[in-house]
Amino acid sequence: MPMTHYMELLAVNQPWNLILFMAVPVILAETVAITELFILFSREYHGRLRSINRAASIIGGIYFIGVFYYVLTNAAIPLTQSGQWRGPADVIAVGAYMLCVVPLVGMALLDLGLAGRSLGEEQKLKQHAIWVAVFLIVAHIAMIFGMLDPNILSATPEMTEHGSMHSH
Repeated sequence: MPMTHYMELLAVNQPWNLILFMAVPVILAETVAITELFILFSREYHGRLRSINRAASIIGGIYFIGVFYYVLTNAAIPLTQSGQWRGPADVIAVGAYMLCVVPLVGMALLDLGLAGRSLGEEQKLKQHAIWVAVFLIVAHIAMIFGMLDPNILSATPEMTEHGSMHSH
């Protein structure tokens, strides 16, 4: 079965690409989400959980800038220039994955004090929670479309290696 470039990226060079492009960003974002829930419910804005939350947020944002740059220069631009996208699902999957940079960097900027300077601790954490939600939505869109056969949303099916057409 044909796969999107998103899924191909995760499937090649096992297990390293899966770790670098999926596990690391998701573990960091989930760490932010889980610690944030505890902080918001307990109203303890300082301490070990908040330190873990901030560290995961900053590392996640900085890390994903590198991931974004890698995918942009090694996949998105070359695929666009050569016209080798595998249909709309492929573009949506890679595009949504790359959009994850926005919420991850947004959280990092909050925690580095480069954004939201006028916000109180609770307001910053609420903004963090919004960014976490945006990340989860966009990352899941990337995963869902990434797992699709890229021909499903295409107007014309691709030929398989055996010469038969993929069905929709």
